[in-house]
Amino acid sequence: MTLHLLNRSPQSEGVYRDLREAFGDGDHLLLIEDGCYAALSSGRDAVAAFAGRVSVLKEDLVSRGLEGRVDGAIEVVDMQGFVDLTEIHQRSVSWF
Repeated sequence: MTLHLLNRSPQSEGVYRDLREAFGDGDHLLLIEDGCYAALSSGRDAVAAFAGRVSVLKEDLVSRGLEGRVDGAIEVVDMQGFVDLTEIHQRSVSWF
């Protein structure tokens, strides 16, 4: 079980493609920094392969003025939720 941290916007198609190939059963995706843009309805296609296993960091949404615009299928987590995800998953991988 791996926690994948993604900080790239959906325009970074190569990173999303590589992530899809590496994503396994029991893995979870946390969108951070510019990855937050994939949490919007307009970014739905970029994260469709991870349905039900995607979260976005609230603090990064707020800093970009995106709070309240998140697709309903994506869970918003705060910093404590981030910590909780790291405790649940055996390892983490950062995608830049």
